[in-house]
Amino acid sequence: MRGTDPVLWGRQTELASRMVISGEPAPVGVLRALATVKAAVASVNARHRDATGVDDAMAAAIEAAAAEIADGVHDGQFPVDVFQTGSGTSTNMNVNEVIATVATATLGREVHPNDHVNASQSTNDTFPTAIRIAALAALRDDLDPALAALEGALAAKADEFATVVKAGRTHLMDATPITLGQEFGGWAAQITEARARLDSCRPRLGAVPVGGTATGNGLNTPPGFARDVVALLAARTGLPITEAPNRFAAQGAQDALVEASAQLRGAAIALYKIANDIRWLASGP
Repeated sequence: MRGTDPVLWGRQTELASRMVISGEPAPVGVLRALATVKAAVASVNARHRDATGVDDAMAAAIEAAAAEIADGVHDGQFPVDVFQTGSGTSTNMNVNEVIATVATATLGREVHPNDHVNASQSTNDTFPTAIRIAALAALRDDLDPALAALEGALAAKADEFATVVKAGRTHLMDATPITLGQEFGGWAAQITEARARLDSCRPRLGAVPVGGTATGNGLNTPPGFARDVVALLAARTGLPITEAPNRFAAQGAQDALVEASAQLRGAAIALYKIANDIRWLASGP
């Protein structure tokens, strides 16, 4: 945070920030995704104002503050170390407090970080939801376009070198003839398959537990809350976000993230293999 910026967080963030393990804050993508969740929840809470205490004006102030975080306006306001409690409670409170401070200033009356910003929620359902949304967004916006560009470049070279005949190599020995285009085509196919495997895990990655509150049973949420929040998140992000078929599993385990991690590892190994092939081919004879 720049020295001239006012501190927007509160007591819980201040206490949590004193525990420094890595010196690295939570990933920006997760923070922005969590703010996106808070905005959607505020909108749905306003539909049930008698139960949640969040009226339309307050919901609008919370949404506006959350949108600023999602847009990166307050990136310097999140000092909590990435290594913290397993559920992400400290980061959730950090986001709640920043939103509450900004929303209070806009609204002109108190917006409480727990009673209002965190209404109908628990860290245990919102934080894993945010992680999944951040992962989906990174796959869509960052990784897949890069892999698609590489796939296209390799495929173009496969066409360009379709008639360039060379010796094939096995165990670093000359073998039967192949074309240089066939080699490039093999590398392009690896990227095609890596992208397909990553794409296949998106439906499970997008099944989010929001609405499960503390334990997965949805205690203290209004009727239809999870359904409505998920619908808003899907519409606003354009991501394949759905309700988790079992919130107890989605909150108590992170199998979808493990699967996505495995597919990322597979893509990385493919890239490493392609780079190593080119290194060997460039070394002669």
